Amino acid sequence: MKPLSGITIIEFSTMVTASFATMMMAEQGARAIKVEPVDEGDPMRGLGTQKGEMSGLFANCNRGKESISINLKDATGVDIARRLIQKADVVISNFRPGVMNALGLGSEDLREENPRLVFMAVSGFGTKGPLSAAPAYDPIIQAHAGFTATQGQLQPEFIRNLMCDKITAYSACQAVTAALFQRSQSGVGQHIDLSMLDAGLFFLFPDGFMQYTLLDDDIEKRPLLADLIYNLTLTKDGAVTISALTDDQREGVAKAVGLESLGEDKRFNSYRNIVKNVEAYREILAARFIEMSTDEVMEGLVANDVPCARCHTHAQVLSQQQVVANGTTSEVVHPITGKMRVVHTPAMFDGQRLPLAASAPGHGQHTKALLNELGFDTDNYDVLKSSGIVG
Repeated sequence: MKPLSGITIIEFSTMVTASFATMMMAEQGARAIKVEPVDEGDPMRGLGTQKGEMSGLFANCNRGKESISINLKDATGVDIARRLIQKADVVISNFRPGVMNALGLGSEDLREENPRLVFMAVSGFGTKGPLSAAPAYDPIIQAHAGFTATQGQLQPEFIRNLMCDKITAYSACQAVTAALFQRSQSGVGQHIDLSMLDAGLFFLFPDGFMQYTLLDDDIEKRPLLADLIYNLTLTKDGAVTISALTDDQREGVAKAVGLESLGEDKRFNSYRNIVKNVEAYREILAARFIEMSTDEVMEGLVANDVPCARCHTHAQVLSQQQVVANGTTSEVVHPITGKMRVVHTPAMFDGQRLPLAASAPGHGQHTKALLNELGFDTDNYDVLKSSGIVG
């Protein structure tokens, strides 16, 4: 049995945060019902590489769900949504603060009808403050939370990935499962607020803001961890990264490229001296690395037990032996998109990967079946569909 078997989640969302969170919980056994607008559904369906009106991004964030399309601007549509929620365990939404209330689906009312309900409200900036009503997408949060400052040395730089969206999704999963655990003891659900800004800053803070943590006047300032270990080392035909944190490892780097004499140089004969002369140290090593092939460099580093990696292309990431050995990816056939690659959720339970959940649903694919569960017969469905209340 999967760990979240028996839990039902109703998702009201667009884009990544709530979708990705719900998908992870669906992979762990929860029944996940995604409520989408009648017209075009979640905008994520049309973003990026796609086939059959489903994008790879949508497929990657919505595995294991049922899709019902409802017009939430219609009172009957709202009533259908409320009926879905009455027996659910979790509602997750990533609309701006106040939107669910305006739709007639506010947390207080829903939890009054269903006291066991856990209501997870994800927003960009939180429910208070000058930005509470502002729109928020991943690059906006990266700028506000300090990711661009941390990445950029001479000028701000983005992490070119939906980092804050997915960090927030992981945070949402943890909070929801914690609330479900508390409910198992108290019998009562609760409301949870989670902002992308808070999730992003919390994630980045331990190392990204280490220089803003100790506040006394007598602190000793040293180089940032990021400046010491995140360095791309160019070779004649590619690049590697090296994390030499001990004296033995630093000696190993020098041996790997035939520079054993570096240890005799007073500028580099201790970690403290290397830190003081780090630019000169790097220049000497860089000049030697650029003369060698990636294979030569890796062979020398591995032989001297230095933590290292070649910088893989996307294709190399997927084909590397460790990923294959871990069984991290699989190929499946989706009824809409055809053959596709999927990545399994990372946690292994009792040493086993969880079976993959069903493929991401088509827009409104389960509307009729879910209405039948709620007591609507085929005639009711046809009337609701022709009226534009459901899709």
